[in-house]
Amino acid sequence: MSSFRKRIQSSSSTSSIILANDLDGTNLELLEKQTLKNIKTLGKYLCAIKFNFHILLPLGEKSIKKINKAAHDFGLQTIADIKLNDIGNTNMVTLQRLWNSEFDAVIANPIMGPENLSQLVKNAHGNSKGVIALVHMSHPGAKLGYGLRVQDPSSGKMSNIHDLFLKWSYSLHVDGIVVGATVPKLIELSAKKAKGRFDIYSPGVGTQGGDPSDALDAGANYLIVGRSILNAKNPQSEAQKLQELTLRS
Repeated sequence: MSSFRKRIQSSSSTSSIILANDLDGTNLELLEKQTLKNIKTLGKYLCAIKFNFHILLPLGEKSIKKINKAAHDFGLQTIADIKLNDIGNTNMVTLQRLWNSEFDAVIANPIMGPENLSQLVKNAHGNSKGVIALVHMSHPGAKLGYGLRVQDPSSGKMSNIHDLFLKWSYSLHVDGIVVGATVPKLIELSAKKAKGRFDIYSPGVGTQGGDPSDALDAGANYLIVGRSILNAKNPQSEAQKLQELTLRS
């Protein structure tokens, strides 16, 4: 099997939009049904679909496997957005569960430290899976945490924590990083650092105020879009419009 990065890059020849399938509701049957419908009706405008705890917690492994298979049948990659951040053993057990459920990649939080992040990357790549590191979120309060000044343990110098996360991501060969579309200057900085070695995933388009064109111009490779598509009067039309925007960039 090819690497996750190669698989999603192949899918991105027709779109660089990732659907954040963050559905509300507690009815398990409806959650599965609506998710499968989203894959069927929106799949041709996407390259991947992302699942947060909205879906993973209520649905069991059998249902998640069914959803992931449906996504794969449409040529989509699937990403578990759990912002994984724990001790090494817990991380490894979690990854095995995700891979058994046929996910292609996981989003992880570098706050766990470079040693644990390195273990994640090695495990993922050994299973032809991917790790996407969370460098800066997109919501308004994100700057309070990701803008904190910290001491780089390797150099002793002070830096913003998002810069440290970017450094670790680069040196540990993650497949991609998350940088919110609401901070295009950081996307641009990250793109210069990446030099094509990893991809940039930008959430926060639309509902949270991120501009898709600004994010793409700054160097984002993929746009992660949820409510702007799911809550639109015509989700297919909105997804197509965003797809066409990425193809023009």
